Amino acid sequence: MYMVSLDEEACTGCNSCADGCPAGILDFDGEKASIKGDPCDCMGCEACTTVCPSGAITVMEL
Repeated sequence: MYMVSLDEEACTGCNSCADGCPAGILDFDGEKASIKGDPCDCMGCEACTTVCPSGAITVMEL
């Protein structure tokens, strides 16, 4: 089981994480990314962390 967390202050608003998340957990409101739904629905693939230029996303194994 995995959990995704997002540092909203570090988010640059590029939308890469929301576009790259196959689980659809990350959302983009036009300015910043946010976590929608249960952050524990994360698949642990780390696609979001790979594309995030600011390192605002962390995936943790629970």
